[in-house]
Amino acid sequence: MTVDGNGPILIEGPVEIMQEDGTISTSDRFAVAVCTCRRSRMYPWCDTSHRRAKPSGPARDGGRDQHFDSNPK
Repeated sequence: MTVDGNGPILIEGPVEIMQEDGTISTSDRFAVAVCTCRRSRMYPWCDTSHRRAKPSGPARDGGRDQHFDSNPK
């Protein structure tokens, strides 16, 4: 299993997932992406909806501070 902080959980398949309501979703694929943002139209499987969502926290810039001077000299 691989957890991506900005995206889905990747799990080597085949996979069975029991949802909160007791429904079981299955996939026979060799690897699946499980949605963690709950925006997927194919929930519990990821459909990359997280990519279209606006970030809810501070902007991610790879750990670098970016400064912009509105009056460059």
